[in-house]
Amino acid sequence: MEPARHYVCRSCSTAVPAGHKFCGRCGTPVPAQVRDLKTNFFGEMQNPAKAKLILIRGEGMEGTSFYLKAEQHIVGREGQLMFPDDPFVSPRHANFFYRDGHLVVRDEGSLNGVYVRLRGAVPLQPGQTFLAGEQVFRLDTAEPVSDDGPASDGTAFYASPRKPSNFRLSQIFRGGAVGMCVHAEGTSIVVGRDGADLNFPEDNYMSGEHCRIERDGEAFTLTDLDSRNGTYVRIDAERVLEDGDFVFIGRKLLRVEMNTN
Repeated sequence: MEPARHYVCRSCSTAVPAGHKFCGRCGTPVPAQVRDLKTNFFGEMQNPAKAKLILIRGEGMEGTSFYLKAEQHIVGREGQLMFPDDPFVSPRHANFFYRDGHLVVRDEGSLNGVYVRLRGAVPLQPGQTFLAGEQVFRLDTAEPVSDDGPASDGTAFYASPRKPSNFRLSQIFRGGAVGMCVHAEGTSIVVGRDGADLNFPEDNYMSGEHCRIERDGEAFTLTDLDSRNGTYVRIDAERVLEDGDFVFIGRKLLRVEMNTN
């Protein structure tokens, strides 16, 4: 039997087509709650999220989804999205919020910053840091203070010959100390696992040729060389996110998934 498609008048039992305010046979008004009836959804479907974050890397929490339903979502060792087990996450690390229909991530003054996976090539500023594999790098342009002059008795300091260079790349250790450092002999530096200008053969997350830093006049560009795990640049303050973006917060890697329905 086919289910009823119309409201049935309570006075004369006549079917009233949807959208009509009165019964066509007896004129009885259709109740307001029937005219304005809307279909409800079950459970979480009553309040669908505009976006969600999926934990890709997170010490046993992989696959966990965080639905971004509020206007703001504080991420940190405290807040709405908490990672109390991650020592590299600040108490109030970042905020995911909506502005003009877009999802935005903002660094809330965290110690270790917020990193977003770059798409193609992006500008890189002197002093800015980025991630490749398990390594953190900083772009430096200012020349360090020279200490290779002669001693007080006139004896010259002996060391490796210094080649002219207009920028360098420094590896940053945990705690802020500088590790490996390479000076550009030309206008670019390639970072990778092997065969690059700066190599990390023991880093399993680093591709053979992972990323490249180039200088053109006073401008610098960071380009991911189709690496397997991507290159991530630290944002200055905030960044508008798109579907499929990846964000590093502390040791947690999150993927952005937008609700397009």
